[in-house]
Amino acid sequence: MVIRFGRLGDTVLLQPLLHKLHLRYGRPCRLLALGGWPPALYAGQRDVSRVITFRTQHRPLWMSPLRLRAALALRRMREAPFYICEPDLRTRTKVRPMLALAGIPAEHCVFIEDMPSQQDEHWADWLVRFGEATPAAFRETHGKKVASVRAAPQLLASAAERSDCDAWLYARGLNDRPLVLLQPANKRTMRWNGVRHADDDDKSWPTSRWAALARSIIDHLPGVRVMLCGAPAEARYLDSIQQAAAHAAVSVAASDLPLGRLRALLEVAHSMVSVDTGPAHLAAAMGCPLVVLFGSRLPSQWAPRGSNDNAVKVLGGLPAIRRVDEIETAQVMAAWRHLPTRR
Repeated sequence: MVIRFGRLGDTVLLQPLLHKLHLRYGRPCRLLALGGWPPALYAGQRDVSRVITFRTQHRPLWMSPLRLRAALALRRMREAPFYICEPDLRTRTKVRPMLALAGIPAEHCVFIEDMPSQQDEHWADWLVRFGEATPAAFRETHGKKVASVRAAPQLLASAAERSDCDAWLYARGLNDRPLVLLQPANKRTMRWNGVRHADDDDKSWPTSRWAALARSIIDHLPGVRVMLCGAPAEARYLDSIQQAAAHAAVSVAASDLPLGRLRALLEVAHSMVSVDTGPAHLAAAMGCPLVVLFGSRLPSQWAPRGSNDNAVKVLGGLPAIRRVDEIETAQVMAAWRHLPTRR
């Protein structure tokens, strides 16, 4: 049983750990995660047999029926080894009360907080290293090491997702064109009353630069189509970029891009340019060549990882810069042009 209450990118980065534990114990993992999308993310993935989720962790346990239901589900898994991948504060206030209610024995649990990260260690490397730990109750039966696991997530789209994506692309007239995806927004982009002010979002890249990048890609790659991707709440923001680009080859996909379709789309897209956000991690895990723009975070700890190291180009990030808008359009275009060619 693996527990992680992270966002999309955090949950993508779990995949190498899940694979390692699958190899060690001979059975796929069960995952307790946060939000409505983890079941779609790991649907059909051989390292995960079940995903248990709830929507929010902010309410007290006794006031959250979904958390209570999840804790009861854990009760039925008391004999399993538990790997808790949460930082110390959330472990104390969110995870341990659920484990106590479920009656999980302490000797069945290991906590990543007891294996501190090394200096500048990437989260995926930390998680894979954590996978070498063994709860006390299982040390005699599962204490053996397994072959090394590469700390780079790898995911696959299902046949149904591919078929759905093919039909969707055909309906849009995009099934026979190279397709470059742009992911301009992150979780902080939108507020209840519109787009967050750029000064309050270190991942914000000006609309004019996204539009200029789209036009440069179109000029460089004959026949290409550029698709602006995002969540339904980001549709108006993406529309503003499309209007600034003022080109028929630029389209918006926000209201009709669920996670399964996005996963299949990333499996066939030419490439992606994204700010540091969850879909960038998903792109790397799907093998999509990627340029990712960092603000005030350390790429050494958080950069997306994929099966091909050369397919991910990182720009910005600490300690060099603190804001994405310090990155010029020409730098992004140069990085995109040096991405490996995808068949």
